[in-house]
Amino acid sequence: MSSTVSWLVLLAAGLFEIGWAVGLKAADGRAWVLALTGAAMVASVVLLYLAMKTLPLGTAYAVWTGIGAVGTVLVGILLFNESADALRLLCVVLIVAGILGLKLVTA
Repeated sequence: MSSTVSWLVLLAAGLFEIGWAVGLKAADGRAWVLALTGAAMVASVVLLYLAMKTLPLGTAYAVWTGIGAVGTVLVGILLFNESADALRLLCVVLIVAGILGLKLVTA
């Protein structure tokens, strides 16, 4: 798998991570939501595994968790009326900067 494809696979893994985290919050005991959440968990980890075949372990894992963290914070703000105070958003910006930095220093 080429480096570009690995990064796209890692992005997809991160998006599935957001999906399962949101699914856990939104499930409210509904079996079908829990089933989709479980499927998103599996998809996320399998895609992370595939991306790690080409990308360095530390970079792939940090980017995966970073995408999940940033995405879940933003979804929490948009869908669950969670806090969007300046300090919280600054922390999100720092995570994004770290993700971009890792991308730039990784071939």
